[in-house]
Amino acid sequence: MKEFFGITEAYKFEWNDLRAFIQVLNVALIMMFGLSVSWFGLAIAVFGLFKDFSKHRHINDIVMHSAGALLNIHFLLLLYRG
Repeated sequence: MKEFFGITEAYKFEWNDLRAFIQVLNVALIMMFGLSVSWFGLAIAVFGLFKDFSKHRHINDIVMHSAGALLNIHFLLLLYRG
C-alpha cells in the first residue's frame, strides 16, 4: 500500500487532516441530530474562510471552506423553509 500511494516518509499532521475530520463529524452530527447542527458546520467553514483569506490563501482551502459553507447554508434553508 505504501508503494501504491507513494508514501516514503512518516506521517506528518496537516491542517487538512483536521478539516477532513471536522467535516465527517459535521455530517455525522447532522445525520444523528438533524439539520440544526448545520450552524456548527457553517461556523467552522466561515472561520476557515477568515483564516484562509488572512494567512494561507491557498485556492484549494478556499474552495473547500466555501463548499462547506454553501452546503451548510443549504441545510439551514431546508430547515427553516421546510
